[in-house]
Amino acid sequence: MKQVYGMIVLVVCFSTFYTGCQSVPEYVPKGFKLSHEQNFDSAESLEKFEFTDPQKWNWTARGNPAGALESAGKGNYKPPVRSPFVIALIKDLHFGDFVLEADLLQTGREYGHRDMCLFFGFGDRSHFYYVHLATRADQNAHNIFLVNGEPRRNIAEKTTSGIDWGQQQWHRVRVVRQRDTGLIQVYFDDMSEPIMVAHDKTHGLGQIGFGSFDDQGRVDNIRVWSDEVRMVPRESFIDN
Repeated sequence: MKQVYGMIVLVVCFSTFYTGCQSVPEYVPKGFKLSHEQNFDSAESLEKFEFTDPQKWNWTARGNPAGALESAGKGNYKPPVRSPFVIALIKDLHFGDFVLEADLLQTGREYGHRDMCLFFGFGDRSHFYYVHLATRADQNAHNIFLVNGEPRRNIAEKTTSGIDWGQQQWHRVRVVRQRDTGLIQVYFDDMSEPIMVAHDKTHGLGQIGFGSFDDQGRVDNIRVWSDEVRMVPRESFIDN
């Protein structure tokens, strides 16, 4: 499948995105570099993202420990195929293989599909992957999903029965992606064992993002280590 849709792609040096000097954790593959980091220390942090419905996203001082990206839930966005409604993408950057870490806080009511999502391999609104973390697993919840020009389809070979979001409780999440093997691993709080595993090679480079199917929550302390990053500027999420 074509991964870049009618855009001029500029390959840029990692130092364009991150110029600090930090050691790479031992669980990050050799050769990966810290290519994106966001701690939401000010409202200007929102300028680094594009949203399905900008009116439903804001900066809040109630982060982990201070400052976070906050979603108020489902807005006016209508996806072209059945897939999540609430999406915030890291603007312009398309990642290859990566290790993604972030803190998530679900702020909605408790029910079976209470969720937050992580997006990756995002080429356009009909072609991407997402991880759905929910209270209870079923065919449409708590799984790894492929969106490829048709309604989302679960692809996890391994998952659990669900997770406990709790109330006002932050959780650490990690997603690992390898394009050559198709490996996708998802960790939740316990970083010693993935709660979800899948293998799929449909999508390659793409944007990374956060959100929900139709719930609300907060995101903080994002770090992405990657072997390759490409800049693909575009006017807005809705126009593509």
